[in-house]
Amino acid sequence: MGKIISEYLQSVNKQFQYYKLLGEKTFSQLSDDQLFHKASEESNSIAIIVNHLSGNMLSRWTNFLSEDGEKSWRKRDKEFEDLIKTRNELRHTWEMGWNCLFDAMDSIDENNFDQEIYIRNQGHTITEAINRQLAHYAYHVGQIVFIGQMIKKGDWQSLSIPKGNSRIYNQEKFSKAKHKAHFTDEYLKDEQK
Repeated sequence: MGKIISEYLQSVNKQFQYYKLLGEKTFSQLSDDQLFHKASEESNSIAIIVNHLSGNMLSRWTNFLSEDGEKSWRKRDKEFEDLIKTRNELRHTWEMGWNCLFDAMDSIDENNFDQEIYIRNQGHTITEAINRQLAHYAYHVGQIVFIGQMIKKGDWQSLSIPKGNSRIYNQEKFSKAKHKAHFTDEYLKDEQK
């Protein structure tokens, strides 16, 4: 596979893994009830957002290279209903979506990288389709994290550089020689231990 294509796919895979990890670190800080908390009747709970993300992932990434990303079997409006009832269902739904995504990403190679992908009959390059979904998932994982922070208030464990620690964090980074690394490497490495 060409170096640029390979580096791009490795980079977006790590970014997808990073956003998955942020969601999971949020789930782990919350009680079962908090996963289903809604600020108002019109707002979405974390469970509803997970259901929507998984529904989107299953639709977009199932037969990614051969079928339109908006499947006829998808029921998008149902994704915003209170269908998930337990933490185990939430985790199962979450994993189904991400597994579908990562399996599809593994199917991309130099032989099909130039293939056109369709979402609602609109043509996309593979890069455009991936970038579209990466931005969409980051948006919703950001919502999950924000809801978690609002629920936990002062008990929230920061998922990035804690407030007031930027100087120390930067000192540690700049104390090392310049080197090639992906910004997610340290986060993902910690989780693989």
